Amino acid sequence: MIEYDTIIIGSGAGMNVAAKASASGMKVAVLDRDPIGGTCLNRGCIPSKVMIHPADLIKQIQEAKNIGVFASVEGIDFELLMKRVWKIVLGDRREMEKGVSQDPNVDFHPQVGEFIADYTLRVGTKTMTAPKIVIASGARPHIPRIKEIGGVGFLTSRNVFNIKEPPDSLLIVGGGYIAVEFAHFFSSAGTKVTVIGRNPRLVPSEEPLVSEILKLRLSKYVRIYTNHEVTSANKENGGKTLIAKNRADGKHYKFKADEILIAAGRRSNSDLLKPEKSGVETDEKGWILVDKYLQTTKPYIYALGDATGRHQFRHTANMESEIVWANLFENRRKMVDEHAVPHAIFTHPQIGSVGLTEEEAKKEHQILVGIKRYIDTAKGYAMAEEDGVVKVIVDAGSKRILGAHIVGPEASVLVQLVVDLMNAERGDYLPLTRTQVIHPALSEVVTGAFANLAPPGGLHHHH
Repeated sequence: MIEYDTIIIGSGAGMNVAAKASASGMKVAVLDRDPIGGTCLNRGCIPSKVMIHPADLIKQIQEAKNIGVFASVEGIDFELLMKRVWKIVLGDRREMEKGVSQDPNVDFHPQVGEFIADYTLRVGTKTMTAPKIVIASGARPHIPRIKEIGGVGFLTSRNVFNIKEPPDSLLIVGGGYIAVEFAHFFSSAGTKVTVIGRNPRLVPSEEPLVSEILKLRLSKYVRIYTNHEVTSANKENGGKTLIAKNRADGKHYKFKADEILIAAGRRSNSDLLKPEKSGVETDEKGWILVDKYLQTTKPYIYALGDATGRHQFRHTANMESEIVWANLFENRRKMVDEHAVPHAIFTHPQIGSVGLTEEEAKKEHQILVGIKRYIDTAKGYAMAEEDGVVKVIVDAGSKRILGAHIVGPEASVLVQLVVDLMNAERGDYLPLTRTQVIHPALSEVVTGAFANLAPPGGLHHHH
């Protein structure tokens, strides 16, 4: 039995805790069955954004005719593009491996860890224990039950970065964040892309107005079928086929392409970890249950990041790692604040969102809603941005910002203005009334949305 001061399961945001523990003189074990660095570095936000930036440029060139500029894309150097992807991934990974190998207080175990008793794990042939454990075990792609899909073969976010060239045609199963980002990339790379999502709406967790505009705009480049559930797969005439049931009319339809990408959400890794053997409870989907301090149902075992299934964003996991450190190792009582958790979807058009949707906000607040179109600002007009919109939701009494939802160019940047206000002392929008806003700049579309606040129903947005 190997004894440690703490065991960290997962080398993504969990490494933040491991680094602090090592600096404090603790003996630390870090476990990860995947390459060091976690999903974000190896199979998530970083490599995908290196791929997507060229796609953004291609879309700008294709749409430049709207402002009188005629240009075309001669082609893409896919080999160079993927070389740049792996340069940053492998470079950062090697730096982390070097740092861990030179740290006398950290043992990195590149294997699956499995709980076998209270505070005790089996890792390969080794058994280890620690009085304090952090579960940052992440998540993996969810593979829906599709008959024969295993025999047909498919890509996921785990292996899509290994492809040598884009397929001529691609079926994407799923309609969420990952699906629409890869739809944007591959369609820009010249692939004929079809998205098949089982939910009636594309990106269903977003504000409905945002989902509507994304589907409208992305449909110019991608075939999109919502409310269709894929039931079976097959190989046919050198290609791959999917059969999907239209959930509205009950009819089945066949889709064919060269390749299939499954992007149907994420699932917990707790089936590998078996946390219940140490008294750590999970919900019906296997996500680790935590309280407002990120403690699990077992004292001195905390969880963070994707493992909890709450907010699967690396920036959120980083924030949660600070909370876990404060509570588990400094004996503080620091609560998770989830009122302003932001995210972005790097598709076309881009999406940035924070806080509650209008329907969510209505359940507990009297609200005001403000909408501003990009095209109704000078900069938005200059860009011929006819689809982009900002929607904000505010508590009518306190003027506290409850949510903001943006679809359009630089949405991930613009939404940060609102995130910062929501985290200021009062969390209201009143500082905007005392602020000079650069004119003409895209930031005017955000302040314009707050200037248009009115009771729900008093606004009519005509797309």
